[in-house]
Amino acid sequence: MKKLAEVLKDWEAVIGLEVHTELTTLETKMFCNCRLSHDDEPNTNVCPVCLGMPGALPVPNEKAIESIVMAGLATNCQIMRHSMFYRKHYFYPDMAKNFQTTQGPVAFCMHGQLDLEVSGAGAKERPDSTVEKDADGGYVAPIRILRIHMEEDAAKMVHVGGEEGRIGGAAESLIDYNRCGTPLIELVTEPDLRTPEEARLFMEKLRQTFLTLGISDCSLESGSMRCDGNISLRRRGETKFGTKTEMKNINSFKSLHDALEYEICRQAEVLEEGGIVYQETRHWEPSRRRTVVMRVKETADDYRLFPDPDLAPFDLTDEFIDRCRSRIPELPDAKRDRYMADFGLKRADAAQLAGDPTVAAFFEETLAAAGEKNVETVAKVMVNLVPSYDALTPAQVASLSGLLAEDAITFAQAREVLDAVNGTSEDPAAYVDAHGMRQSTDEGALGAIVDEVLARCTDQVQQYRDGNKKVLGFLVGQCMKAAKGSGNPKAFNKMLAEKLEG
Repeated sequence: MKKLAEVLKDWEAVIGLEVHTELTTLETKMFCNCRLSHDDEPNTNVCPVCLGMPGALPVPNEKAIESIVMAGLATNCQIMRHSMFYRKHYFYPDMAKNFQTTQGPVAFCMHGQLDLEVSGAGAKERPDSTVEKDADGGYVAPIRILRIHMEEDAAKMVHVGGEEGRIGGAAESLIDYNRCGTPLIELVTEPDLRTPEEARLFMEKLRQTFLTLGISDCSLESGSMRCDGNISLRRRGETKFGTKTEMKNINSFKSLHDALEYEICRQAEVLEEGGIVYQETRHWEPSRRRTVVMRVKETADDYRLFPDPDLAPFDLTDEFIDRCRSRIPELPDAKRDRYMADFGLKRADAAQLAGDPTVAAFFEETLAAAGEKNVETVAKVMVNLVPSYDALTPAQVASLSGLLAEDAITFAQAREVLDAVNGTSEDPAAYVDAHGMRQSTDEGALGAIVDEVLARCTDQVQQYRDGNKKVLGFLVGQCMKAAKGSGNPKAFNKMLAEKLEG
């Protein structure tokens, strides 16, 4: 099978995503007052509405409607004043009433857009000239959002026993209706994505946005955020869409990228050998790194969609929409730009700090303790060191950043300090002093060591002056050894260079 780069020279991938996000921060389900918790004992958070009992009437969750309107505003969607719920019929044990309550042609949120900044190796996946690339090969890809609609999640099914673990085989299938009725929003993109990297970046940006809004925990691991990918190929220069396949329930950014990459290459191989790509649903197997057929794709007619007679149409007021808009916090892109403008941070560092609301809050609390004069060092520590530790406090990171800023310790020593204080209340500065790690920058004391090293390392001094600048590292090492580790290597480096060049 050809590699992705080779395939995309001749074929254009057309990708659309359907992203399902459970509104896990709400207290109750979408259409009833049952507690919203998937971790309780199975089938304890249920009622006649969840279980589809005859005569049970649904009542919409107002906070869920607020959440989807916030999601729409944050993704530049039009908020539709008038919409309604529909019944989507299918017969499967995970939905006891045999239909899912969802939205019809007009959703709460329609026609939005997110812009993706693609750079580095990921930008090389897109070889065509339909996007304007900068000097480094990066580009901005506008991805249109068709709609964000509200629906209810299905029950959780667990298949046990049997080789295949499926209904109809030797397996038992257990059903937990605690999840049934969970408020779920589904975002559907237009087929504007062209590479697996763009799809991955879109999912990452959407997750950052929803986390910042506080409407979901967006856990791909537990399934509260999951993605279906639709993919088809067409020859470069053509405008007609090819036959698409759909990959269901992808639960990691890496799996999304790898599944799309495999499917692009698979479809190209089929088409180049004169075969036919069938419209079907496929499943990604990470361990075998391939997609496999699940079933032939249903059409919309199979679901017999019609307006739900038990739910009145929605007419959202300007007051309601304005209230939702007022609840939207500073979004990641705006926060990134503020960090760049106010603190002079590099774009990549600012984006990493601003992308997750928990990280951003930690950074700002740390900065408040450390002082803005140390902002560059704080950002460096947050980006390069803190992600490796799970129990540091902002005060500890501020203290460590201060030590680094005044050259009291090296970056290598900083890791040693964090290893020791992580999960404790110990101040890094106190730890450094207690273990004799604080390095001197006193020019008088260090100058005497430099003079002594230069006097006895005459061969290396001559090599340096003959053009071998690499021996400077050897001389710094000799100074550190003479100082028994208490001298600052940056100070030694500077003083050595000044004397050798003088």
